[in-house]
Amino acid sequence: MENNRGNLRDIYFAGGCFWGVEEYFSRVPGVVDTISGYANGRTENPTYEEVCSDATGFAETVHVKYNPEIVGLKTLTALFFEIIDPVSVNRQGSDSGTQYRTGIYYTETEDKALVEAMLGELQKKYVEPLAVELQPLMNFYAAENYHQDYLQKNPGGYCHIDFSSLERLETLPDGTVNMTAE
Repeated sequence: MENNRGNLRDIYFAGGCFWGVEEYFSRVPGVVDTISGYANGRTENPTYEEVCSDATGFAETVHVKYNPEIVGLKTLTALFFEIIDPVSVNRQGSDSGTQYRTGIYYTETEDKALVEAMLGELQKKYVEPLAVELQPLMNFYAAENYHQDYLQKNPGGYCHIDFSSLERLETLPDGTVNMTAE
């Protein structure tokens, strides 16, 4: 299947430390680029140290650029739900602080309804309220170079994510990718 770069879409996932989130989504067929960065904060061009100070309001976030002709937002969002604790407030894995909150930030308004419906279904599995923000993307700044592709450069580096859910991805005869049921 030809990768028509003109039809690429963007979604932004905040799921704790961005090192693992970036590596996880980079392995999904149809994802053409992932960038670790900082989203929806109050300052311009924040540094990692500033984000960690809790003073900027940013969340560690991964910009996922994908080809919707291969993988859809529904599959990407389902994969995101596999790697987060959706009821944990400002904490994923060993990391805690507002920069480690969970969120989905969209750039296309039509993406909101699909993700809202999926969050509604996910909520049925929990007594506690979900702690996953769903907001339009207000701003995004790429993280420093040493954060980009961190786990590819440092294979033994820290990662709180279980990659096993990627084994449930299947490529259909038409070339699209879906996630099989557990």
